[in-house]
Amino acid sequence: MTTFTAIDFETANNARDSACAIGLVRVEQGKIVAEAVHLIRPPSLEFRFTWVHGITRDDVADAPDFATLWPEIAPFFEGVDFISAHNARFDRGVLEGCCDTYGLTPPPLPYLCTVDLARKMWNLRPTKLPDVCRYLAIPLDHHRADSDSRACAAIVIAALEDGWQHAAA
Repeated sequence: MTTFTAIDFETANNARDSACAIGLVRVEQGKIVAEAVHLIRPPSLEFRFTWVHGITRDDVADAPDFATLWPEIAPFFEGVDFISAHNARFDRGVLEGCCDTYGLTPPPLPYLCTVDLARKMWNLRPTKLPDVCRYLAIPLDHHRADSDSRACAAIVIAALEDGWQHAAA
């Protein structure tokens, strides 16, 4: 049975290493078995996307930086078949950018983009996260890392229930 971790990052600005929040949801045998959400203090003080997610520089002032947080979140990636994210290219870039900045090795795992999965499984368009969640009746508080990662996990679970199978690499 498929084991995966769904992730979602919120970023402070356009820099790949500007993660200010991460949501993680681990799924085993079609069930959510672990969840975590963390604020992250990015290396830059520039916050351009507060208007999107509501996170401010003051909110993360006492939060750990990514390197300090890594030992706590790394286990989410151990023993999984893939990492899923909605618009996976973005989240992969942020994870790799944060790892690069702090000299960490990103998990050598394939990514599953739930945008592509929703198009393939249900022929959905548009495939923004709120649209897919509305179609699948998944609760969503958009641009909150915990809610977005949980929704991403639910999309993959729905696809598995509808007969999608992960092709092992």
